[in-house]
This record gives sequence, C-alpha cells and structure tokens, in this order.
Amino acid sequence: MLLKPDKIMRLKDKNMNDLLFSVFPNENFVDIGLYQYGWEHCTPAHSFGPAARNHYIFHYVISGTGTLMADNSAGETITYQVKSGQGFMLFPGQINTYIADTDFPWEYTWVEFDGLRAKEIVETAGLSQDHPVYHSHSADLRQKMMEEMLYISHNSQESPFHLIGHTWLFLDYFMRSAETVRMKQDGSIRDFYIKEALSFIEQNFQNDISIEDIAACCGLNRSYFGKIFHDTIGRSPQDFLISYRMTKAAELLKITALSIADIGNAVGYPNQLHFSRAFKNIYGISPRNWRMKNRLVEKKPPDRK
Repeated sequence: MLLKPDKIMRLKDKNMNDLLFSVFPNENFVDIGLYQYGWEHCTPAHSFGPAARNHYIFHYVISGTGTLMADNSAGETITYQVKSGQGFMLFPGQINTYIADTDFPWEYTWVEFDGLRAKEIVETAGLSQDHPVYHSHSADLRQKMMEEMLYISHNSQESPFHLIGHTWLFLDYFMRSAETVRMKQDGSIRDFYIKEALSFIEQNFQNDISIEDIAACCGLNRSYFGKIFHDTIGRSPQDFLISYRMTKAAELLKITALSIADIGNAVGYPNQLHFSRAFKNIYGISPRNWRMKNRLVEKKPPDRK
C-alpha cells in the first residue's frame, strides 16, 4: 500500500484487529519529532529485517516474547531475548532484525522519533547500541509509558500538537522508568550546563552571539563546552544554533507576512544573502520558495475604493 506523506494513515490486517500503523504528518518539531507509530500482535515467527532506520524506534513488549539481532558499536551482531515488560531500541543507521517467538509471539507497541533532544533522552534511559534492551525499575512508570504509546497508536486522528504532547509524556515515563540513580548523579553537572546553554540560545538566538558567548554563560571554555554539548545533543553547538535559527525562520515564513530580509534579521542574520544560504543548507530550497509551499497567511484582498 502506498502511503501519502502528508496525511496520517492507519493500516490494519485482514482481521482488522492485529495491527495499527500510522504515519505522522510532516511538521517542524525541533526538539522531538514523531515519524510513525503503531501496535501489532504478531503471528508466530513474524520477522522484520535485516534493515537500518533513519531515526530512533522504541518497541515495548506487552505480551509474549521474541528475539532481537542488532549490531553493536563495533559492528558485531548480538542476539537478545526480549520478553513482556521489556523493550528494545533501534538506533539510526544500525542494522537489526527482530523475530516473534514461534510458541509465544510478542505483542508490542512502537514509536519512531528523533530530534535535537533524542540522543540525550535515549542515553538518559541508559540505552545504547551496546545495550539496546529496555528494563524498568518501576512497574507504575512502565505502565504509564505503555498507556501513552497505545494512546498515540489509537488516536492518529488527533492534531499533530496533541500527539507531540503525548509523545513527550511517553518519553518522560520512558526515561524515568529506566534511568538509574548512578546516571542521575553522574549526569547532573553536565545536564545543568546543557540546560543553561539551551536557555541562553533560546533567549538570544536573534542576536549576534558566538559559541564562545554560549560557553561563557556556562562558565566553560569553548573546547570543553563543545565536547559535552556534542556528547549530549549529538551535534556541535554551531550546528545546533544554525538549525534552531532556521527553524524559527521557517515558523515566521509560515505564519507571518514579514519580508525575507526582516525574518533573516529576526533570527540573527542581518545580511539577507547569508540568511538565504543558511536556510537553503538546512531546507534544501530558498526561503522564498519554502514560503510559497508552506505559507499559512492569506494574502490581503486589495483595498476597495
């Protein structure tokens, strides 16, 4: 079946009760974006893969059991047995295959997500390519996480902002149900610096700020700041700042009638040519052409005389 990328679609198998699959509409959510999600009660020995994804996909096993075969950070294929109450994360670019048990095939729900905060969230939960299996220390938080995932899967008709809100709730329960006391302690200072940096960017992105300015607001030298920022966010501070500015610019292009020059100036680019080049590097087309495709503001009718 061919899916239209600009619509949410739900697919079910011939029994109309074993599979839900939905594709999220294309929206600009920077911190966390949703791509597709669903639920399935697999048939015995049902398999998927080998394949590699572009984003993070988390499966939570509601019942039954199955096998995950996934490449670790060294490129070695490792086999894991995953049962009900557990889950597994598939990482961007990682080759993996997963197979339902022959006698007790698993029932699972999944969410595919990505964004500027995705790497930090997954690491906070203690998952990596070397440790892709989810274990929870709290049955209550695990239950709430599952309920949010199922809610998303069963409510694809809701608005994108509504579903993103529930995605954040799912991720909150996901992190808190899996993170350990040691991780909270080890990450507290680093997390403080990152929060300070993100807050500084959010409040000053429209100004002429440098990476040195951001590092200085945290009381760190640029080299060390750049390392912990990249380790946490998954990209350099410079790339993050440019991406953040261009996302804000896209919002203004969509919902306002401001000129291209005014929008560039509003996101920290007083030179319109430099702004257009930066925007095209992120979105692949010029700001003007992007606005023509995505604009929400209606043109004003001519004044009647």
